[in-house]
Amino acid sequence: MKKTIIATLLLVSYLQIACTDKCEQTRKYKRYTPVTVTVADIQQSIKTIPAKALENPGKIYTVGNYLFINEIKKGIHIIDNSNPSAPRTVSFLSILGNGDMAVRGNILYADSYSELVALNIADPLNIKEVGRVSGVFQLGQFDGVWWNYNAQSNLISDQRMDIVTETIKTNCEDGNSSSVSPWGWGIQSFAFDSKTAAPTSANPSSGQGGSMARFTLYDNFLYTVGQSNLQLFNIKNTSQPIKAANINLGWGIETIFPYKDKLFIGSTTGMYIFDNKNPENPVQMSVFQHAMACDPVVVEGNRAYVTLRSGTTCNRGLNQLDVVDIADLRNPKLLKSYPMQNPHGLGIALPNLFLCEGKYGLKSFDATNDFDIKQMEHLTDMDAYDVIPLNSKTLLMIGKDGFYQFDYSNPKQLKLLSKIPVNRVNI
Repeated sequence: MKKTIIATLLLVSYLQIACTDKCEQTRKYKRYTPVTVTVADIQQSIKTIPAKALENPGKIYTVGNYLFINEIKKGIHIIDNSNPSAPRTVSFLSILGNGDMAVRGNILYADSYSELVALNIADPLNIKEVGRVSGVFQLGQFDGVWWNYNAQSNLISDQRMDIVTETIKTNCEDGNSSSVSPWGWGIQSFAFDSKTAAPTSANPSSGQGGSMARFTLYDNFLYTVGQSNLQLFNIKNTSQPIKAANINLGWGIETIFPYKDKLFIGSTTGMYIFDNKNPENPVQMSVFQHAMACDPVVVEGNRAYVTLRSGTTCNRGLNQLDVVDIADLRNPKLLKSYPMQNPHGLGIALPNLFLCEGKYGLKSFDATNDFDIKQMEHLTDMDAYDVIPLNSKTLLMIGKDGFYQFDYSNPKQLKLLSKIPVNRVNI
């Protein structure tokens, strides 16, 4: 008996020593390094360079046979999409601090940190800057990282995000490892998943963005939403935008969607509806309030479709699709909510509704009946961020792993036409 007890104690002691010596844990996390950008850096970044691979794609925008894909903070991929089955990347437009865009005729409007730039894209191989409004954007975020512009110093304070892989020894006695990082506040731990506006008569030569857009066009104006405001630019002279009205909306503004002569603005607390009959002076009509959540919106007829999701900036958020009756624009009413997994952008082309579920993929719905929206297909082998359904029955979809195009003639079985994959370097 004594021998058995001694042997057992020796075995436990050995295992503890072996565990202390060999217990290791490999973790991946985001490391943020502060960076300062000068206005001179921004202005000198504008140039056309040869086509390059997608690395960290963001917003999408389409006009005519051309497609524009934002490369977050770096610029815009210009793609000839005359054949959706074989899109051809033409060039890359370098724009430091770029996140959004809109096109009117041959002029592309884009943000470059604090600047708005107007660029002539008639020759996509030799794009020229034709106009600029400086110091107009004060604050923003990319991938959850905030940047801000200091007008006095004329500098932008931002952060560079790197993915760091680190192997550390763990405390085998309690199975835990130190959660303190040597880089302090600049660390955010995370786990990798193993799966990995329709044009109107007022916009005859404008393009179409997705539901995540912060830029849109109407009549002689470009509308942009910041974190707390709606900023207008007069573009009657398309190549020379002029700063116009600025409307305070309160904190948490995220997206803007135009429909006829109305503007629908998504925020973390609700959907704002503006009357835009006088394009130089939009007037708020109402607010549809909801729980704290990230909130893009699309509209067709007298219905608004709003996705609410939890996330980095919306930790208390729900994950659902709201169908809102906007027949009375001054009194929007919730008709029904549908639970979702983590909804991002969405697109409507009744009776078809398409919804991006982030890492959970892309869903196709039949939205004929507001009270019985039926799921028709769920593609799970992709990461979906935003979509644009075109009248040609082509569905454009952007996500972390690439840009997809589908034929949605049969929404129960989306047919993949093409994919431009991501060559991810650091994200």
